[in-house]
Amino acid sequence: MDRLLIQNVHVPDLRRGTRRAHHQVLVEGGVIRAVTDEALPAAGARVLDGGGRTLLPGLIDCHAHVTFSQTNLALLADMPQTTLVLRALPILRGMLGRGFTTVRDAGGADWALKQAIDDGLDGSVLGPRLFVSGPALSPTGGHGDFRPRSDRLRPLGCGCQRLASTRVVDGVDGVRRAVRELLQMGADQIKIMSSGGVASPTDPIDALGYSVEETRAIVDEAAARHTYVLAHAYTPAAIRRAVECGVRSIEHGNLIDAPTADRMAERGAWAVPTLITYEALAQGGVRLGLGADSAAKIERVRAAGLRSLAIFKAAGVKMALGTDLLGGSHGLQSEELLIRAQVQSNLEVLQSATLIGAELLGQAGQLGEVSPGARADLLLVDGDPLQDLRCLTGQGEGIALVMQAGRIVIDRHSGLTRPPTEGQSGL
Repeated sequence: MDRLLIQNVHVPDLRRGTRRAHHQVLVEGGVIRAVTDEALPAAGARVLDGGGRTLLPGLIDCHAHVTFSQTNLALLADMPQTTLVLRALPILRGMLGRGFTTVRDAGGADWALKQAIDDGLDGSVLGPRLFVSGPALSPTGGHGDFRPRSDRLRPLGCGCQRLASTRVVDGVDGVRRAVRELLQMGADQIKIMSSGGVASPTDPIDALGYSVEETRAIVDEAAARHTYVLAHAYTPAAIRRAVECGVRSIEHGNLIDAPTADRMAERGAWAVPTLITYEALAQGGVRLGLGADSAAKIERVRAAGLRSLAIFKAAGVKMALGTDLLGGSHGLQSEELLIRAQVQSNLEVLQSATLIGAELLGQAGQLGEVSPGARADLLLVDGDPLQDLRCLTGQGEGIALVMQAGRIVIDRHSGLTRPPTEGQSGL
């Protein structure tokens, strides 16, 4: 079995906020087998000298759209599926280079792209491990209904529905069937639109999406397959409706109020704020093709972003990290860490991007931590992110090495590893 011994690294304990100095980590078969400050036998193992760097678990982005290569989603309407996927490949590689080894795609990526990454053992398709939602479900006129205003509404099934990877479906029977179909097609979780949004042209932000009956039906069908529902929602009314119906994860949530956040905490619901996308859209959305109707909505949610973090934190709501970036702004992904640090401590930000994200995905103990039994998704970082998160920003310049399931996929300092002992097999 392939063995890798990582020596001379500092391993933060992200549960306690402490720094475990001068440790060794043994990786075998893509899994972490030991984390210790004692010497481990190197026989038969390739040795990696960490050079006193920090060894972190791979980061987790719980709200991304890896196939959205344009800011104006209408430009994707007639793009062939093959082209959409080919344009996603550099986006995926960029995420991996920034240290994001796992991504929950909130609409766009499908089972086939997920499998291409999982099967890419020869390195032909590099990207984060994907948890895919398939097309998000939207009611007619909701955030996922991208048909333009007209005196003659286009029929469903036109290209404008595929462009944003949404499916417009109404009624209890309709949504039940849609959820069953998405799960059969390989969705890991179900995404729904519970309020209006920014990128869609005709729905006000404070509009409500699915009814109570429809939302409960969607949650029920997801639970029947042992998975969960995430809901796009901005306002207290939309958030409360979704949470009371059993939705597990609230996306964005910029306009939350304290009583609604308290209810989220009581119900055990997660929040996935995505504040960097509003900064990106405010600075360049119109230039990059965002429609005027959408641009007019940005400032309202952007201005409330930091306040929402403070409200979630005060209520004790678990916050996972998300970004929701589009088109040319994907490179800003790591800047979400610095925005969060205006309200959260560095430790809390790192927990959001690791332990809490893993828990939301149902992967606690498997992802987001450096501990025996976890998958060996690891980052070798120049600097200590508990003291300064900037070592994780940019395009990963401060990340010397990225490992995914025990395989080195990014190596910015070649020569860190030494071959196994003579006569023994190694990586």
